[in-house]
Amino acid sequence: MWYITCEMGTELRRNRHDGSSLNSLLREDGLYEEVTAAATKRVLAWQIGQAMKRSRVSKTDLAKRMKTSRAAVDRLLDPENASVTLRTMGQAASALGKRLTVKLEPV
Repeated sequence: MWYITCEMGTELRRNRHDGSSLNSLLREDGLYEEVTAAATKRVLAWQIGQAMKRSRVSKTDLAKRMKTSRAAVDRLLDPENASVTLRTMGQAASALGKRLTVKLEPV
């Protein structure tokens, strides 16, 4: 840790995260898994929405294809709703002619 003395004589402490990556900051703060899961859900919801647009499939149509309710599709497409299961995501992908792939990667 190092300090900078400004003109007024006050010492400023260097930010301990300066120069580190966002991933390392999140890991240090114990937030990496939570943030990564939320970001992944946002991306999946966006991708499903884009596939719906390209295929011209409405929420009601997707719900029928998935044999679920329109409210379930709304939850699926809500980027803030993290309670959607992988099974539901897989059903949506299949209903759109896609395949959901999940893999583990080294950290």
